[in-house]
Amino acid sequence: MNQPANHPVIATPKVGVLLINLGTPDAPDPKSVRRYLAEFLSDRRVVEIPQLLWQPILRGVILTTRPKKSAHAYQQVWTPDGSPLAVHTGAAAHALQQAMGQGVVIDWAMRYGNPAIAAKLAAMKAQGCERILLAPLYPQYSAATTATANDAAFAALAAMRWQPAIRTLPPYHDDPAYIAALKASIDRHVAALDFVPDALLASFHGMPERTLHLGDPYHCQSVKTVRLLREALSLKNPPLPVHMSFQSRFGRAKWLEPETEATLAKLVKEGVRNIAVVTPGFAADCLETLEEIALRAKDVFLAQGGEKFALLPCLNASAEAITLYDRLVSRELSGWIN
Repeated sequence: MNQPANHPVIATPKVGVLLINLGTPDAPDPKSVRRYLAEFLSDRRVVEIPQLLWQPILRGVILTTRPKKSAHAYQQVWTPDGSPLAVHTGAAAHALQQAMGQGVVIDWAMRYGNPAIAAKLAAMKAQGCERILLAPLYPQYSAATTATANDAAFAALAAMRWQPAIRTLPPYHDDPAYIAALKASIDRHVAALDFVPDALLASFHGMPERTLHLGDPYHCQSVKTVRLLREALSLKNPPLPVHMSFQSRFGRAKWLEPETEATLAKLVKEGVRNIAVVTPGFAADCLETLEEIALRAKDVFLAQGGEKFALLPCLNASAEAITLYDRLVSRELSGWIN
């Protein structure tokens, strides 16, 4: 049907997928890190302390001391192309676009920092995306990760007159495709090591223990991921023992146990001399994997008497990752695309 004269140009309707990750500063310098931390630690989903109590602490002690220290950590892992998290997430979006073809628009955003979720949703809408799948890349659900990513998207939608239809990717901690991707990636990287690990440690980002008691499923879903991964890896002969821990503590509150560095020290005392560490809660390598595990945790393991240590890469934009995302996304787009 011909449009009436002077009808505004309307883009051809499309379906979009927005991959979302946590966030990163724009540069590895104190000013950029301070801006990033101010946004991240002001999120009520992340720090569940009344703002009247928390903001003076954040704006006082934390944002005057922590940015310099964190900037130094970022400098140790920064790449020529930028933040590792941004580089890997962008590469995954590009590879998924190639895998899925032009029938769907794939883009990516960060919950904190750039590219911002609101800006990317606006750009996708301008391209004609009338249906968008929000895909937070967190296998295990937590209010401080999955929920706040969706919150930011919903807040952006609240400012739109013509909203796209929205779906959200559920957690995939026990999805057979996710476990298969982890196993394939672990097998591939372990085979490439110059040593044979005595054990595998699965390290997850920590959360305050109170989040578990408040109903957050993150701990339980992480435990299930490890159980399924252990079962998948048990088919090897001999099977590789799989242990579990939580990293990235912050503040004085009690956090989920066991803690990663303490677990590494304990394993050395139990006779583990060679270890490989995998981080199944992270979709892409970032500060927490490349600096906290590959550098600091390694130092702890070796200082305790360990001999060989390896951090196995996250799924990043690997073939295993793209196969996984293709399956997850295609399933969630059922009825929107063929």
